[in-house]
Amino acid sequence: MSERRNKNRGFKQLHVWQHALELYKLTIEMLETMHFQHQKSKANTADAAHSILRNIAEGYCRRSAKEYLNFLNIALASCGELNSSMLAFNASKLIDDESFETFDKLHYQTENELLALAHAIQNKINLKQPWDESYAPKKKD
Repeated sequence: MSERRNKNRGFKQLHVWQHALELYKLTIEMLETMHFQHQKSKANTADAAHSILRNIAEGYCRRSAKEYLNFLNIALASCGELNSSMLAFNASKLIDDESFETFDKLHYQTENELLALAHAIQNKINLKQPWDESYAPKKKD
């Protein structure tokens, strides 16, 4: 598969988006082992995981600091929803402790990266810095 690049696809270079994608994949993998009778809860949980990376991307692609921050906050809310669901599944013994620990480490990392990115964008807004390439990850040569 060839790599297609443009300014609108810069979100793919963000570590937080990459980790959110890994978190989504891990969540799907863990949910596949659960019983069918939990189908609605599984679907809602998968959607919360997917919402994190979708909102990071959508906010980035809006190319407005205020809109970006708004979408990052939506992603953070989805982080909370995902964590709550997985905690409940673990407490109900639908997910074992070892699997939950693997999930929780990646979730914690992703959530902290999101918090840091939201804080950085808020600082740029406070300084009245317009959207520019400083919002995008730096290209590595």
